[in-house]
Amino acid sequence: MSQFDGVSYFNSSVHKATVIWLHGLGDSGDGFAPVAPHLALPDELGVKFLFPHAPVQAVTINGGMEMRAWYDIKSLDLDKRADAQGVQQSAQCISALIDEQIAAGIPADKIILAGFSQGGVISLHLAPRYQHKLAGVMALSTYMSQPELLAEQAIHKDLTVFMAHGEFDNVVPLAAGKQAYECLQEQGMAVSWQTYAMAHQVCEQELEAIRQWLIERLS
Repeated sequence: MSQFDGVSYFNSSVHKATVIWLHGLGDSGDGFAPVAPHLALPDELGVKFLFPHAPVQAVTINGGMEMRAWYDIKSLDLDKRADAQGVQQSAQCISALIDEQIAAGIPADKIILAGFSQGGVISLHLAPRYQHKLAGVMALSTYMSQPELLAEQAIHKDLTVFMAHGEFDNVVPLAAGKQAYECLQEQGMAVSWQTYAMAHQVCEQELEAIRQWLIERLS
């Protein structure tokens, strides 16, 4: 039985690579799905996009309201923001989804794990610990859960990571993204960091940079 519950986009003749893109809190796979055709990646790359839905669960900081979330948020303090157990559970689900792609014949070095905000937290947590080294990680407007454990737990300290953040982000402070960037850099990962004049969102200039990076990583 497939682990995939979400939205997909595939516009090529042969499936050669996969981008798994995780949404933010309260969104769904539908939120970022329009980005895939907009990126207009070359047909010869054979890229399939998967936009999984996070499970619906109560979120403490939103008064216990139920919404799609990769983990609960009990506090806005950065060091307590990500519920570690919830991060672990979601990482296991996405790990199973990557396993499925590999079983279907897509090599790990043709799989990109991407995420925005909460989705980025899962991506940054999972990719360095996943059994196979992926083609890269795209972490947008995000932060890191338990950065103090990365040095001890990371299997792949040579990952390629694309990070981008809004200079006016009022949801995930720019400093939180920078801290994650520095943590990854300390482990020797090839991390690029770019900021844009935007809030907690993505912008056209950022999408163009993402397009170029994906072509580079998947060619």
